[in-house]
Amino acid sequence: MNDRWIGLDIGGTKCAVVLAQVGRGIRILDKERFPTRTDLGFPQAFEKLCAAADSILARTGTDPGALRGIGVSCGGPLDAERGVILNPPNLPGWENVPLTAMLKERYSVPVSLQNDANACALVEWRLGAGRGCRDMIFLTMGTGMGAGIIAGGRLLSGCCDMAGEVGHIRLAPDGPEGYGKSGSFEGFASGGGMDRRARAWTKAQAEGGNPPQWLLDGHEIEETDVSLIAAYARRGDTDALRLFDEAGQRLGEGIAILADVLNPRRVVIGSVFVRCEDLLRIPMEKALEREALPRVRENLEVLPAQTEEHLGDYAAVMAALNAEEIDPMA
Repeated sequence: MNDRWIGLDIGGTKCAVVLAQVGRGIRILDKERFPTRTDLGFPQAFEKLCAAADSILARTGTDPGALRGIGVSCGGPLDAERGVILNPPNLPGWENVPLTAMLKERYSVPVSLQNDANACALVEWRLGAGRGCRDMIFLTMGTGMGAGIIAGGRLLSGCCDMAGEVGHIRLAPDGPEGYGKSGSFEGFASGGGMDRRARAWTKAQAEGGNPPQWLLDGHEIEETDVSLIAAYARRGDTDALRLFDEAGQRLGEGIAILADVLNPRRVVIGSVFVRCEDLLRIPMEKALEREALPRVRENLEVLPAQTEEHLGDYAAVMAALNAEEIDPMA
């Protein structure tokens, strides 16, 4: 029982609380999820997180005093060392929240907070596509484009926990906006950026009298997202393929910058790349061929995340394991 850990996965749309057993991997024993409801503020979310944890502990017969620790995975910016959530854009009103201190007071066990991209990077490094690798970059490629960076066998956090905010890299003087910057890596190549780009392009085509096939088939502009465009691309629709070609090339351009600077052995990509690798890889590799240093490129593998189905759950637990320097595979 003393190898049990609680993980809190906090997002702007939903939160999850898991109980996990660690040893030769991470095994999720129980889980509860609920909407974050940011409109109701932090206090109600905190009480729901604790209520879910209490319910899981009671249901599994786990003594809170026997827990090894609690891990929290949350979007930044945050101060992992002090355990304070600063002001994440997807959690309005959560400003300077001393979350680890609050959880320590309630459960009397060690509590660790980690940026979600960093926590996901640790999961893929220990359990997934980055295993056995000392230099790796994990890209979220979800609603935003964040990164967790493993260099020389250690997670890079930077002087103020802002290492890995790669979505802010500008790839073009102008272009789709992401991370508050036009032409950014996030604007061009994140899942959210791809959604916005596809809707804007679809609207422009419709207004110009040349609607794409998905509008002719009865889909609305608001329905246009990565999943819909992928379905049409796999049928050979040239407009959909063109949108994926642009996103794939921009993905490759962003990776080339990171690869030339950090020289990773592997880049592991989650979310959209896991689902759409078949549509993104060729244009991505063309951009890498064009943009990255030859020696860097020749020693680089770009892989889809292997733990995608459980990545958020594992990441929350891994936040605690990393703080205690525990390898879940030991």
